[in-house]
Amino acid sequence: MNNKIDHFAIGADSLEQAVAAMETALGVIVPRGGKHAAMSTHNCVMQSGNESFLELIAIDPDAPADPGRVRWFTLDDPETQARLAERPRALCWVIGTDDLDAVIAATPVDLGEVVLFTRGDRSWRLTVPKDGSLPMDGLLPAFIEWSPGTHPSTGQQDLGIRLSTVQLSHPDPDALREILRTLKVDHLAQVSEGPAALSFELDTPKGKVVID
Repeated sequence: MNNKIDHFAIGADSLEQAVAAMETALGVIVPRGGKHAAMSTHNCVMQSGNESFLELIAIDPDAPADPGRVRWFTLDDPETQARLAERPRALCWVIGTDDLDAVIAATPVDLGEVVLFTRGDRSWRLTVPKDGSLPMDGLLPAFIEWSPGTHPSTGQQDLGIRLSTVQLSHPDPDALREILRTLKVDHLAQVSEGPAALSFELDTPKGKVVID
């Protein structure tokens, strides 16, 4: 099984808010991406190195207010919405795998259902909890398996941003590390002891920047 970081999501109250905040923090303007009709969300995306990408994601005000299911990444959660109204936040990291069924079979925790999404001639299968939650509040990643073809990041702009480290903090770091080991992703994040928290350390034109 080949697991690697596929992308990482930064949630926002609006894409305009997110783009402005990232321009200040990172020194670049994150380009517009696309829409997720099944979730009534939209995004901005750019490469972040090694066939991975940074995603800014927000509720799409031009899409139906009720997409027919709870939105992903806790975007419908009032607490998340209150936090995102203050500023963009690290919400989720996503692992690309070539055997999603094996991940589901081996996981010691509930990662959610596997949902098929399509856009144009590409499709992807993604773990999405039905209630819109994030496993362990985002400390555990979502898993994605793309249909055959080049990684979508190859068509995105490279503005010199690189993901340096996914940082995870948890009151019981050993327990978290054991779950990550079982999922075969423990080498993809740094775990420390402390209040539960997710952050992304980025190499940028302005130096090291942490988005939490």
